[in-house]
This record gives sequence, C-alpha cells and structure tokens, in this order.
Amino acid sequence: MSSGAPAAEAHEHSHADVSGGWLRAAVFGAMDGLVTNTALVAGVGGGGASSRTIVLSGVASLVAGAISMALGEYTSVRTQNEQLDLEVEKERRELERNPGGELAELVQMLRVRGVDADLAQQVAVQLHRDPDTALRLHVVAELGLNPADKPSPWTAAVSSFLTFATGAVIPLLPYLLGFSLLWAALLCGGLGLAAAGALSSRFTPRPWWYAALRQLLFGAVAAGVTYAIGLAIGVGVS
Repeated sequence: MSSGAPAAEAHEHSHADVSGGWLRAAVFGAMDGLVTNTALVAGVGGGGASSRTIVLSGVASLVAGAISMALGEYTSVRTQNEQLDLEVEKERRELERNPGGELAELVQMLRVRGVDADLAQQVAVQLHRDPDTALRLHVVAELGLNPADKPSPWTAAVSSFLTFATGAVIPLLPYLLGFSLLWAALLCGGLGLAAAGALSSRFTPRPWWYAALRQLLFGAVAAGVTYAIGLAIGVGVS
C-alpha cells in the first residue's frame, strides 16, 4: 500500500444566488416596504390623523408601492437581459469576422490570469474549436456575466411584489387588529426592520446583530424625519 497522501477528489458544493434574480429583489422589496410604511405611519400619525386615515394611507402605499416595485424590477431585469443579449450578438459577430484576433485576446486573458504563454496558446486554441464555448468564455471574461444564467424578470417582479407587500403590512398590524396606538405601529415596524436585517445577514459576512441594528437605524432615521414633518404640518394646519 502506498503511504502517500490520498488523491484529492472533486466534490459538489453550492453557492448562494448572487446573480441579481429573486434574492436581491426579495431583500430590497422587504426592506423598502418596511421603511416606506413605517415612515408613512410615523408621518401621518405625527400629523394627528385618525386611525382610519392612517390605515387608508398605509394600504394605499402598500398597493402602489408593491406594484411600482414589481414593474421596476421587471423592467430593470428585462433591460439588463436584453443588453446582455445585444452584447452576446456583438461578440458572436466579432468571433465570425475576426477569429484570429479573438483567439489572441483569449490567450492574453489567460496569461493575465497566470497561465504560461505556451499553455495559454494551447488552451485557447482548444477552446476555440467549439464556437459556443468560445463565445461563452469571451462574454464571461469581458462582461462578467454568464449568458446561460440570466435572472428571470418575472421572478424578480413577483418576489419584489410579495416581499414589499409583506414588509409594508407589518407597521399596519396594530391598527388592523384594533389597537390604535402609534407607538405600537412603530414598534412593529422596528421589530420587522431588525428581523429583516438579521435574515439578510445569512447572505453576507456581517454578523446578524450588525445587520439588524443597521437596518433599524435606517428605518429610525426615515421614521424620525417623517414624524417631525408630519408633526410640523399638523401643528401648522391646526
């Protein structure tokens, strides 16, 4: 039996979705819904509005904001995908018109990444034998995006719609349950912001408490500013 170290074996592992699909839209939607409606409740409540007005304003903000988020995410992701398709076609034409230049370009990219000159030439020649492989490599290297892994605009739209609505309803819960107390609504909003921040830390190297406090601080600033404005307008009108 050999006494040497065991041979290394490939093993499967997974990574989080960082391509800009559902995760970014979901996190952004939930945070936006929480901050928007917590601040709105603070501003309208600070102005002395009735519970009915606060609920009406909050529900209107929820519906309008969720639709706006969904349309914005759909348009943003769809535009990004169309731009990527345009760049892929441009690169495809370059490979057809100037294969030698594109081959030299790939050799240079490999050398920049630490591959020896002779080996880089051999690898580039071998990869360029398959036009689809060559195209994908050039696009990924030059644009940093994989044309085979485009995010879905529909997934982004639905994710942002649902998470914005979920986040926006949290500050309204006390009023919807019959507790007409502004501090209770702001407390629910703050707890929601802290929880959303803590959950988002699962996808980042930040500790959960840091992400929770950061998001709570952002929401507190927004709510404080709108409360002060609402209070000033309420006093001025009265």
